[in-house]
Amino acid sequence: MAETGMVHEHIDTIDTLMAHYVAGSLPEPARVLVRSHLEMKSDNLGLVNGLELLAGEALESIPAAAITDRDQRLAAIFSSASPAPAPQTAVRPENALFPVALRDFVGFEVEDVPWRRRLPGFKEYSLDIDGCEVKLMWIRPGRALPAHTHKGMELILVLDGAFNDERGRFGSGDISIADETVDHRPVAEKDRPCIAFAVSDGPIRLTGSLRRMIGDLIG
Repeated sequence: MAETGMVHEHIDTIDTLMAHYVAGSLPEPARVLVRSHLEMKSDNLGLVNGLELLAGEALESIPAAAITDRDQRLAAIFSSASPAPAPQTAVRPENALFPVALRDFVGFEVEDVPWRRRLPGFKEYSLDIDGCEVKLMWIRPGRALPAHTHKGMELILVLDGAFNDERGRFGSGDISIADETVDHRPVAEKDRPCIAFAVSDGPIRLTGSLRRMIGDLIG
């Protein structure tokens, strides 16, 4: 895991997360998570577009600086440049569960995930990318995960179903932001499995009573 954390500054709200996304300061797995969220829910598109506009205006206000050997530099750039691909709009197949950004990132759809059983009623697929632990998670309806806090930052995007914890309900397209200040016990809702995409830069630390912890672990 990266010693500096997911980013250098603390992220504790969705607005702050969107600002880091626009600034380009998130590691690639977290950028994919945010892009996937924006595909699933349009709530924050206005904020992201506004931040991008402000960033563009800030760049335009920077005084121009003279470039030495301008003609030679431009010639070298144009001679090595490939034609830019035409902009493409992400198209999500009608029956696909994963957003296009996530499917392109992991390389498969939900039915092809090589799940590994970690606990009764809990499966995951994980890998390390760009200093982050990246996970796809499947949680059985009604299943509670052990109470825990975090030794870093964790972002969870709910892809299907929902879970509830001490902070409230997180449904499809919602992002949970948790760090060392959050001690929670996520519980999947009972009507369907909860499938989620998680990105973290530190391990969890189990909390709560030993009796409840054992009960949650054996499911």
